[in-house]
Amino acid sequence: MLTLRQLVNRRLLTAFIMGVASGLPLLITITLMQARAKDASVSLENIGLMSLVGLPYTLKFVWAPLFDRYALPFLGRRRGWIIATQVLLMLAIWGMGLTNPAQGDFGLWAFVGMAFLVTFFSASQDIVIDAYRREDLTTAELGLGSSYYIYGYRLGMLAVSGGGLILADILAWPVVFFIMGACLIPAIIATFFSPEPVVTETPPRTLRESVVEPFREYFSRDQAWLMLCFILLYKVGDNLAAALTTPFYLDLGFSKTEIGAIVKLFGFWATLLGSFVGGVVLLKIGINRALWLFGFLQMVSTAGFAILASRGHDLVMLGAVISFENLASGMGTAAFVAFMASLANKRFTATQYALLSSLMGVPRVLLSSATGFLASSMGWFWFFTFCTVVAVPGMMMLGRFAPWRQKDPVEALPESSSEAVV
Repeated sequence: MLTLRQLVNRRLLTAFIMGVASGLPLLITITLMQARAKDASVSLENIGLMSLVGLPYTLKFVWAPLFDRYALPFLGRRRGWIIATQVLLMLAIWGMGLTNPAQGDFGLWAFVGMAFLVTFFSASQDIVIDAYRREDLTTAELGLGSSYYIYGYRLGMLAVSGGGLILADILAWPVVFFIMGACLIPAIIATFFSPEPVVTETPPRTLRESVVEPFREYFSRDQAWLMLCFILLYKVGDNLAAALTTPFYLDLGFSKTEIGAIVKLFGFWATLLGSFVGGVVLLKIGINRALWLFGFLQMVSTAGFAILASRGHDLVMLGAVISFENLASGMGTAAFVAFMASLANKRFTATQYALLSSLMGVPRVLLSSATGFLASSMGWFWFFTFCTVVAVPGMMMLGRFAPWRQKDPVEALPESSSEAVV
């Protein structure tokens, strides 16, 4: 029987607030960027290529060692960096609002350049927030804490993809981006008043130690490379399908207000339910079994987009498909984030978690850059069918890394080492 203390405490609420700050900028460089480019008559192929601005999400492990090695002279090793990246991120979002992709090549490149800065500072913020969450939560709280984080993450995404799109129908784009940037101010205040996590492990004392040791420790484990392949493939179908959803809805004839109200607001409640149910189910059945169950539901939900493509402009079907997709995605992401957090050695939290979560972002960034060409050549129905099929290899690897009957990695992981996991 779960107690109130297990479901609500300071550490879980902090994970939720930091999730909001992480989720907010992600869709600024996906949904809002795509909608702004579509309004500026940028081609579908170029909109797909613009997803490459998300490269920092896949390469953040490159500069993550700096956050393990160095601390700013205020607020502690983690909180100081979090607030610094949040302030820079807010300024970059405002910078996107001051550029216009409709003003020729220069305007387009300026817009893309500011979007790149948003993803860089957003990825940097994620590095430190992920490390903070891993160090602040107890090992037993990783599953539920990941659920709270995803809960907040989706709330931040809603503020952009739902509220942002609705505002774009009634306000000028520069004003929309200014409002979105200002939404980070509450997160900055919350970070300031959050406690610095207490870590007993000695942090790296030299830059070389912070760069070399995290990778040496991880790759000394059995099947380390195969584990990275699994992390890359588990959510590949779900991420590819999400890459072009905004142009997809617009092509089916839905207005930006319908997308904001139905796709984002209606689907948001399903995501909240999915994240909460995912966290509770994680406590009940464990991470391994949750990865199996939620991964299958993700595949089925992706196939729902193909059904919607064949039905066309149908608001009822849109609401049903989006609700189920958000429900499944919320549960799947909560389990997957908890699984990756369990693999990180607390001495090198920022670097090792950045390496693992970077791979999680590869389908959304590198592979998604080709989705515009795939959708144009295959059509929406076959594109989403393809996205469903490519999820199969990741599911097949669950038998090796998350066996149904095996003890969960979170339960087996010592506080100071993750060598027992793999």
